[in-house]
Amino acid sequence: MPEQLPDLHRTAGVLFDLDGVLTPTAEVHMRAWKKVFDEVFARWGIEAPYTDADYFAYVDGKKRYDGVASLLRSRNVEIPWGQVDDPPEAETISGIGNRKNAAFAATLRSEGIAPYPGSLALIESLRDAGVPMGVVSSSKNAEEVLASAGIRDFFRAVVDGVVAERDELASKPSPDMFREGARMLGVDPAAAAAVEDAVSGVASAASAGYGIVVAVDRGAGPEALRDAGATCIVDDLARLLADG
Repeated sequence: MPEQLPDLHRTAGVLFDLDGVLTPTAEVHMRAWKKVFDEVFARWGIEAPYTDADYFAYVDGKKRYDGVASLLRSRNVEIPWGQVDDPPEAETISGIGNRKNAAFAATLRSEGIAPYPGSLALIESLRDAGVPMGVVSSSKNAEEVLASAGIRDFFRAVVDGVVAERDELASKPSPDMFREGARMLGVDPAAAAAVEDAVSGVASAASAGYGIVVAVDRGAGPEALRDAGATCIVDDLARLLADG
C-alpha cells in the first residue's frame, strides 16, 4: 500500500530546509566540500579518500565549522578551531570552512541557482492557501541563495547559519534551530510541518517536536531518514500537491 502523505495545507505552518529541499544547492555544496577535502587529505597524507558517504554522514545539514570538525574527527584528526575570520589558507577548522565557503560562493555567483520545480510548485500552493512558511538552514549563504533563486518573499522567517551563530543556537541535529524557526513563525511545532533532506535535519525537527517531518530523499537513504524521525519520505515535493 502506498504511503499516506500528509496535507501540508492543513498545518499551522511549514518550515523548510534550503539546500537539497528548495534548491539544488546541496550539489554545489557537495562539489565544494569534495574539492577542499581532496586537497586537504592529499596534503596531509590521509589515506581513506573523502566520499559522498562522508558528506551525508558528517557534513550534511550541519553548520559549516561543525561539519569540518566532524569529518576530520572521523579520520582521527584534530586541529585548532581558529577564528571565524581566519583566511582560507589557514590550517584550522575555520580556515578550511572558509575555504569551502569561498568555493561555494564563487560557483553560486557564476552559475546562479533555481528552485526545484516541484518545490516551487508546493510553496506557491501553500502561499496561495495562506499557510505561513519559513526556512531553517545551517548555511550562512541562505539569504543569498533564496534571493538568487527568486523565492525569498515566500518566507516570513529565516533561521540560518548567521542567526545560529549570533544567537548561539546549536547545530543540527540539536533541536535549537527548528525550535527557533517555529518561534519566529509564531507556530506550535506540534501543529506544524518540517521538510528536510539531511539525516541531521530530520533528527533536529523530530526532537523539536514537529507533528509532521517530511524527508526528501536526495541520497541520504530512506532507512536512515526514517530512523532519524521522518514521518514520511518523498523523492520530490510535488508529491505533496493535491494532484501530485
